[in-house]
Amino acid sequence: MNKSVVWALGLVLSGIFVSAQTLDQQAPQGFDVENAAVSHGKIDTIQYPSKTVGTTRKALIYTPPGFKKGEKYPVLYLLHGIGGDEKEWFNQGKPNIILDNLYAQGKLQPMIVVLPNGRAMKDDRATGNIMAQDKVEAFATFEKDLLNDLIPFVEKKYPVKKDRENRALAGLSMGGGQTQNFAFGNIDKFAWLGAFSSAPNTKEPNKLLPNPQDALKLKLIFISCGDADGLMPFSKRTSDYLRKNKIPHIFYIEPGGHDFKVWKNDLYIFSQLLFKPVDKTKFEGFTVLGTPAATNIRNARYPQILPDGRVMFKVKAPEAQKVQIDLGKKYDLKKDADGFWTGTTDPQSGSFHYYYSLLIDGVAVADPSSETFYGMGRYASGIDIPFEGDDFYALKDVPHGDIRIKNFYSKVTNSWRRIFIYTPPGYDQNPAESYPALYILHGGGEDESGWANQGKTNLILDNLIAEGKAKKMIIIMPDANIGQGGIRNFGERNLQMFEKELKESIIPFAESNYRIKKGKENRALAGLSMGGIYTLYAGIQNSDMFSGLGVFSSGYMLPMLQDVADKQYKFLNENKSAFSSSIRNFWISMGGKDDIAYENGQKMLKELDKTGIKYTYTDYPGGHTWPVWRNSLHQFAQVLFK
Repeated sequence: MNKSVVWALGLVLSGIFVSAQTLDQQAPQGFDVENAAVSHGKIDTIQYPSKTVGTTRKALIYTPPGFKKGEKYPVLYLLHGIGGDEKEWFNQGKPNIILDNLYAQGKLQPMIVVLPNGRAMKDDRATGNIMAQDKVEAFATFEKDLLNDLIPFVEKKYPVKKDRENRALAGLSMGGGQTQNFAFGNIDKFAWLGAFSSAPNTKEPNKLLPNPQDALKLKLIFISCGDADGLMPFSKRTSDYLRKNKIPHIFYIEPGGHDFKVWKNDLYIFSQLLFKPVDKTKFEGFTVLGTPAATNIRNARYPQILPDGRVMFKVKAPEAQKVQIDLGKKYDLKKDADGFWTGTTDPQSGSFHYYYSLLIDGVAVADPSSETFYGMGRYASGIDIPFEGDDFYALKDVPHGDIRIKNFYSKVTNSWRRIFIYTPPGYDQNPAESYPALYILHGGGEDESGWANQGKTNLILDNLIAEGKAKKMIIIMPDANIGQGGIRNFGERNLQMFEKELKESIIPFAESNYRIKKGKENRALAGLSMGGIYTLYAGIQNSDMFSGLGVFSSGYMLPMLQDVADKQYKFLNENKSAFSSSIRNFWISMGGKDDIAYENGQKMLKELDKTGIKYTYTDYPGGHTWPVWRNSLHQFAQVLFK
């Protein structure tokens, strides 16, 4: 095994305890080699009458070393793949050798293992077209054969414990799909589930577990897959569903593809967990590898995100002397003999972390494996760390709108300006329909691509519209960078210029090129951080143009904009009635006390309270980050144009 993988594995699985016993990170060399010096279990062939199939069927059965008929044993039913039969595990997986060696090391609870033929039909050999419809259907039929024929036979003929707590089900590939289908569907019969590299026969999660809390009754849910296995999506979607519903489980990702090298390792790890107490609080740290970040470029396997939020990096730089990851904190990577540098970070907060860099011999460069995003006045790598509650911007099977990129000539700046525009689902199919419009502004150091790329505007609106929670609308995302650049040069002149461009260029361009309803009741303005200041300035000065204002993580920067703020509050006080009659939704949000705009925002709220201006205020923990602003758009869009 490559040294870098061994090093990474040591970081990942350290601290995982089962019955006060530390498991190996992966099966050690020789784990599947017969050892003449240890005691051996016994493999026999059994025949049982199957009323389900209408014939006598065969299975293999393993009894452990020192097997005694006077003792009672738990049972593991171990299922094969679509091209195998009851002998596949025995011939290629060496389960008897693996288990014998584990018994000799005192790592295994004594158990009986049954290796059935999961193709429940009279001619159950793996011959001819193994993908034929009748043979595929026979794998589903096996559920009835297993429950009504095989298990009763085993429990009648062998000294086994007959309660669900002493019955486990596991399988590889097609058998992994069977395991999920049967065990989740019969929680009253099984308490231990091991699905290795599950195949497409696996039911969709909401059909596997329509009542996901039922899965809490299982002692162990172990889902595994090789990182290079093309069937990974079937394992991941079950894990994602369980995670979403807070069901403790192990999602064990390991190096490898769809083969017995992976499955033997799975059996080695899984079998040690069976029929003994397990600490479910450790499950999130129980994996060798993570899943590629959603922000990776196509086919890039790193960075990988581990279930507990740690991030694994792997970069090839054979000539480098030192490589680090700068993700707010600098992490040293370690070089292997092949020139790859690898390392794992501390747990990262669920958030969109962008502007991270590789430091190669002290030079900051973009990670070639990650997408880049424009922010802080430059392009840099970004990584999205999943977190509970991020489903509202997930890509779902709903009607989707479009993001369109256009150029227009601004007479205010005397230059060509780029603009991003979201059109809702059905826009092109319904040419007679017009829509209200939200104009939304990015923050300082970003540009017009921010809300489309980092903000996931299209996915947020697609999902809201599909759920009936938001009106169909067009969203205009202009470039708010205007005038002298840089925070030190930001002032009233910038605010005035953007107000002018909004009124004279952006809105006219949008309304003349897209089917946008006219009138203030069909127009809203919002922005984050710097864009929130623009929203305050242009919205307060022109309340007759808008029915909604959204200010996200913002407030006048004090003392820099104290004069501007004083003028605005004075204007509001003098025009309170007009403002209140026009702006139906004055929506202000912050990312909690960790938001760098929090103090300025609180001062603004106090001034609004003095003036008597009504507003809606929300706090969403996360600081000055895109998850906060995505949430702000998600909430704000639901109250607009209603």
